[in-house]
Amino acid sequence: MALPLANFFVQVAVEEPAMSTEAPKLNLDNTMGAAFVGLAVAGTLYGISVLQTFRYFTNPGQDDGWPIKTLVGAVLFFDTVHHILISHTMYTYLVTNYNNPAILVECVWSLLAEVLFNGFTALLVQSFLTLRVWKYLRLTRPHESMSAANWFVTAVAVVLVLAEFGCITAFGIMALVRVKTFADLATMKWLSILVNALAAAGDVYIAATLCWLLQNSRTGFRRSDTIIKKLILFTVNTGALTSLCAVASLISITAAPNTFIYITFFFCIGRLYANSLLATLNARKYIRESADQAEYNTTTGAFRNVGTGSANVGTRGAKGISIQIKTTQEYITDASPAKGKNSRGSIGDDMEMTRVQHSDNSDSEDTLAKTSHEIV
Repeated sequence: MALPLANFFVQVAVEEPAMSTEAPKLNLDNTMGAAFVGLAVAGTLYGISVLQTFRYFTNPGQDDGWPIKTLVGAVLFFDTVHHILISHTMYTYLVTNYNNPAILVECVWSLLAEVLFNGFTALLVQSFLTLRVWKYLRLTRPHESMSAANWFVTAVAVVLVLAEFGCITAFGIMALVRVKTFADLATMKWLSILVNALAAAGDVYIAATLCWLLQNSRTGFRRSDTIIKKLILFTVNTGALTSLCAVASLISITAAPNTFIYITFFFCIGRLYANSLLATLNARKYIRESADQAEYNTTTGAFRNVGTGSANVGTRGAKGISIQIKTTQEYITDASPAKGKNSRGSIGDDMEMTRVQHSDNSDSEDTLAKTSHEIV
């Protein structure tokens, strides 16, 4: 996550004709121009996050408890405050002080304060994703929930998240107390680079860990595998967006420290965190319904044509798990006038079996179903 840091100086040319009344021209394309682009993109993403929040709270199938609802509300609150602060920053530079070029060497207080609120958003969303890692480890490995390996996997994510938040908090407080100009801010460049590196590392680690755990949980059951595939897709997409934004901020602040190009990414990364959380929560119903539809299609297709009263269904997964169901049904029909007696037979090809009741002896399917409910 990039932080407002640039060694930015405005140099006004004083060599001009004696009778000239033209104002000196300043090249602000890669400074205030870049920051303005970041504000515009951040505003668009903020609108999307507000829409997703409205959809979350008005979804009739939403049954989350107060902790998740509080999380969503807090993320939107911090996102809103952050957008107000960056809007104040750009308004101060480009409107209030339009004819005051000297302001361009000073750091407006809102440009420093917004760092903290971006940090709060990142902390909440990354903590939520870290909790998902722990839940998945606990549900898929119930006998190893307290093992050293599970603790280590989760602890690495926790350390990265807390280290990033600690550096952001330190940067924000130090900047508000000590920084008056961008020249002062340049002395804190090392801390800004550290925060960027920790943000990128945390996002990549959490996304990669979730994908690895999900991939290793495949069993061959259609419903569970459908959910896992979609969870992997959402994890990669949401993790990739925040990771790429953090990496882009890190590269730009290192390669072009005297510009505001990194602010384009910095203004947007908080919105990406918020939208990744909301997209994950709002997509749960879609993921479950698509998995149920896949299971229904498989079941009706497998039992559409039944031989002469027995059905053998084999489902073999990637880990060698197989289920075989044998069903035999007999029926007695009333005697026809020609035969004058009862006749015994079995269900033939002319009847479609739409439902087969059987006991499921697979612990793997039960575990994956519970995991899907907890994680999705």
